[in-house]
Amino acid sequence: MFIEKNLNPLQRSVGDCVIRAISMAEDQSWEDTYIDLMVKCFQLKDIPSSNAAWGSFLHDLGYSRHIIPDLCPDCYTIRDFTEDYPEGGYILATGSHVVAVIDGNYYDTWDSGDEVPIYYFKKEN
Repeated sequence: MFIEKNLNPLQRSVGDCVIRAISMAEDQSWEDTYIDLMVKCFQLKDIPSSNAAWGSFLHDLGYSRHIIPDLCPDCYTIRDFTEDYPEGGYILATGSHVVAVIDGNYYDTWDSGDEVPIYYFKKEN
């Protein structure tokens, strides 16, 4: 189920989906996530929207990346993922967007349920 949520403290829509998704999944403030991710990006000399940068950041937090099988590249959506994974926390990536999925709900500033995820991160405890 879609739950509208914008963790940006000014409720802005500024291309910060990576920060919002990680904040949601980690139950951390937008500001703390922003700062932590920026430190990682500074170390890597990269930008926060870079898949390599935020992927490395998540890896450091104990997440592992999983590829979604390419059995139906245009028909398996974020909404479908939430039905297949009704428990746990995930960070899904499409070609141009990132969203948090927690216990079968996806949290975003807009209903991105029809977007097609390519891979996801799951925290390995």
